[in-house]
Amino acid sequence: MKNKQFLLKSRPIGAPNRDNWDFVETEIPELKDEQVLIKIIYVSLDPAMRGWMNEGKSYIEPVQIGAVMRASTVGQVVASKDSKFAIGDYVYGHCGVQQYAAVSTAGLHKIDPTIAPLERYLGVLGMPGMTAYFGLHETGLPKAGETVVVSGAAGAVGTVVGQIAKIKGCKVVGIAGGADKCRYVVDELGFDGAIDYKNENVKNALKRLCPKGVDVFFDNVGGDILDDVLTQIRMKARIVICGAISQYNNTTPVKGPSNYLSLLVNRARMEGIVVFDNIANYAAAATEMAGWIAQGKLKAKEHVVTGIEHFPETLLMLFKGENTGKLVLKVEAE
Repeated sequence: MKNKQFLLKSRPIGAPNRDNWDFVETEIPELKDEQVLIKIIYVSLDPAMRGWMNEGKSYIEPVQIGAVMRASTVGQVVASKDSKFAIGDYVYGHCGVQQYAAVSTAGLHKIDPTIAPLERYLGVLGMPGMTAYFGLHETGLPKAGETVVVSGAAGAVGTVVGQIAKIKGCKVVGIAGGADKCRYVVDELGFDGAIDYKNENVKNALKRLCPKGVDVFFDNVGGDILDDVLTQIRMKARIVICGAISQYNNTTPVKGPSNYLSLLVNRARMEGIVVFDNIANYAAAATEMAGWIAQGKLKAKEHVVTGIEHFPETLLMLFKGENTGKLVLKVEAE
């Protein structure tokens, strides 16, 4: 068997493109003790992948030139040298953009396809869902009756943040790009309102939809939208910095918030989050969220593109706002 892989070839300046990777076929390596061979079924595509391509200090080591592109994955064990994992087991891990991975079992987690579709373990029950769950609960600290605003509201993290905030009894307003996405978060996910940043003035819309101000802002976008929301925060507001997708492909310095003094005036707090800080509690969070899904309180949507060969172009969909829900790459067609 041959293994198709995307290897990082060069570090992008601005938006990445196909030339930043080598698409190669390699031999599948022999297994060592306590390793398994996984046939990867789905690859998660996340905005964080753009940051992982950069050189320099961050919360995680950059992907090295010549290495398989890092990504979260779901797959099936097809060979095993670890008695804890049997052939046929389905597993979640960080196995990269490739068809097969021979990996240590230390970073793998068994998953149950009878509880949820496999691709859902890369969305609501995977890293985006965990980001939303812990970022909102532990940093946003929402209270019933408060107003929660989330940017990137129709994306993998934003959709979950808004729904959990509704479960907690909050008023929720989403910021998304385009009328279709705004209708989706209101009509299907139950948000109280939505702002189409592409077609309306965000600051004016916030004043209309959040007349008492914003208690919690969960930010996935950064840039001008963060600045606009800062003008509308309430006393003791909490701003959760999850991401800044508007800035990831900049060739100029990142645009910081010019309205940051609103934090001082309102005695507010802005705090960054990294999902990996909560890894010890993933299982408990997944159990609670699976319960919400079963009760119909938490809905999930995956945007699936098929064919590993389409990885570079599919990843760029994130930065063009072309996906609704969790973007997932299915490695092979049925």
